[in-house]
Amino acid sequence: MAGPSARMLALLSLLQVHRDWPGDELAGRLEVSPRTLRRDVDRLRGLGYRVESLRGPAGGYRLAAGSDLPPLLFDDDQAVAIALALAVAPASGADIAESAARALATVRQVMPARLRSRIDSVHAVTSTGSVRTDPDVLVAVAEAVHLRELLRFGYGDDDTPHRVEPHAVVSRNGRWYLLDWDLDRADWRTHRIDRITPRMRTRVPFTPRPIPGDDAAAFVAARFKGSDSADVWPCVGTAVLEVGAGVVAPYLPEDAVLEPLGADRCRLTRGSWSWAALAAAFAGSTVDFTVEGPDELRAATAALAERLRGASAR
Repeated sequence: MAGPSARMLALLSLLQVHRDWPGDELAGRLEVSPRTLRRDVDRLRGLGYRVESLRGPAGGYRLAAGSDLPPLLFDDDQAVAIALALAVAPASGADIAESAARALATVRQVMPARLRSRIDSVHAVTSTGSVRTDPDVLVAVAEAVHLRELLRFGYGDDDTPHRVEPHAVVSRNGRWYLLDWDLDRADWRTHRIDRITPRMRTRVPFTPRPIPGDDAAAFVAARFKGSDSADVWPCVGTAVLEVGAGVVAPYLPEDAVLEPLGADRCRLTRGSWSWAALAAAFAGSTVDFTVEGPDELRAATAALAERLRGASAR
């Protein structure tokens, strides 16, 4: 029979799979008597774990959430995943850099040497950026999403209360956004959570609406591209650049399509939220180019040329 400490760790590992265990089955898995099992359960309770007893012919046990945070048990892969998540947490945009650093130091300190060396081999240099989100506000907004409760908040410098049905919290490029149905505008909106000031909790439930495309992250990405549905640019055009593909490639967005046409020419297809912006993007490459299409891009390029001539004449 294993010692008490080893048995308790094994018992905790079984209880953490979030299921109800019949007493006889749990004792059999641990190869102990029901009496020894009861003693080990009492020891776990003394450490702060809420182990509930189940009624029934054979009785049983279930691990429930407690009021305090007791010691936790992780396998090797879970411990490494937690440490890596804490290491890159500052890049998330939430204002938790100091707390994450302290938590990482705590986790690392109790790791065995074989795991500590795996963590130490990963040197993540992260940047918190200029925009930080209050973790308390982030949790409050996420809670409203989870509970499906109407949310009231002030936004930015505007003290007018917004009333929304919160549907999803989305992290994008180091910032956190709330995707919601704005009741006053009767439309989908995205709000930066770092600019939200929650009001008193409403406790008013709502029935979630179908998110267009059934993908909150993709829908928010589409809105940033000026699209109402799919995560694609509404304006896409092609031009031939009088420069080699290798010269211009490092300066293009990830979704641009580049086709080499020789040592000193390439075909570029890219998108933008408007034809005027797309014409400006091609012109901003500072190399000669010829528009291949569509006609909307040709017209926008001609209009841009007229504006630039006018600006230089003035």
